[in-house]
Amino acid sequence: MRKLAIIGASYLQNPLILEAKRMGLETHVFAWAAGDIGETTADYFYPISITEKEEILKKCQEIGIDGICSIASDLAMVAVNYVADKMGLSGNSLACTLKSTNKFAMRNALSEKGVPCPKYVLADASVKLDSLDMEYPIIVKPTDRSGSRGVTKLMNKSGLMAAVSSARDVGFEKKAIVEEFIEGKEYSVECISFNGQHKLLAVTEKFTTGSPNFIETGHFEPAPIDDAGYDHVREVVFRALDALEIRNGASHSEIMINENGTIKVVEIGGRMGGDCIGSSLVSLTTGIDFVHAVIDVALGQAPTLTVGKKHNAAGIKFVFSKEDAEYCNHICEKYPDMIVEKEVEEITDRIVVDSSSRFGYFIVAGEDPVLVRRIVEGDKSL
Repeated sequence: MRKLAIIGASYLQNPLILEAKRMGLETHVFAWAAGDIGETTADYFYPISITEKEEILKKCQEIGIDGICSIASDLAMVAVNYVADKMGLSGNSLACTLKSTNKFAMRNALSEKGVPCPKYVLADASVKLDSLDMEYPIIVKPTDRSGSRGVTKLMNKSGLMAAVSSARDVGFEKKAIVEEFIEGKEYSVECISFNGQHKLLAVTEKFTTGSPNFIETGHFEPAPIDDAGYDHVREVVFRALDALEIRNGASHSEIMINENGTIKVVEIGGRMGGDCIGSSLVSLTTGIDFVHAVIDVALGQAPTLTVGKKHNAAGIKFVFSKEDAEYCNHICEKYPDMIVEKEVEEITDRIVVDSSSRFGYFIVAGEDPVLVRRIVEGDKSL
């Protein structure tokens, strides 16, 4: 039986664990012991933090794994690519790991290859914020976090010190990056790559809370972009993947498109998109099992892209408040046949500060894209 190592044991990784088992693989899961679902669904669980790449490597060599992967986690990809590199397995290079997990290194790599992206400045301990040469508004974010953690939009210098300090505090390397604010509509792009050949699977329209923290409130697929727009997205994103040396596995690209159709790359992760985009929405709208494809590539084989059952549209709506929870219940009662999945915890007075602190979500799919999109937007007239 072939053996697959999986980095991470949270609910985000559980679809990967379950699919690997359905494929007849023996699953070996690594994560800090925290009572997560993957600890029990895996064939073998090892209470080793995902940051302990040397310990994970040692155990994987002992096990004799045939592949290693993770989904929806930038941090996990550090261990994934490190182990793959040391064991000669399918993955991405250590240089790629840095470029795809550190926003400053990413900006440098994209700029060097002429890929359109925002102007940027590294705000490390040496930078003089009072003399920062940037036009406002700006975005401040940690160099090495995702999920909207530590992200702030500023209209002027007021609050700059606090925003940079906040971004540094939540980052692992304690550095922030300051970028120009790009006007336009935000989208994400899911791709699968094998031996440097890229396949665009889906473009997702993103809905956020807006300024100052831009926390995602929902996602909709397929994004309402015409064929020429999709071709332009494909060209820009593939150039970006090459610039970051992403050759194998999933990728999640976040882009902005302005009213003139100009595209700028916000950031790219060498992994599947979180928020159930990769694990649910892509398969619902394309009929392609993205998770299965990720496992294929991890095992060193071309991804299976067979098209199965699909819907004209799908989306996910997140719960931030009691009002959102009531809206969720209303939609579930009115359109029960459209509900794919629902998970909402008890609403408390907790303040939602990033994607990890939301109270839940529900996923819908159907044949009327207009209706699905209205649900994702939170249209109260429905």
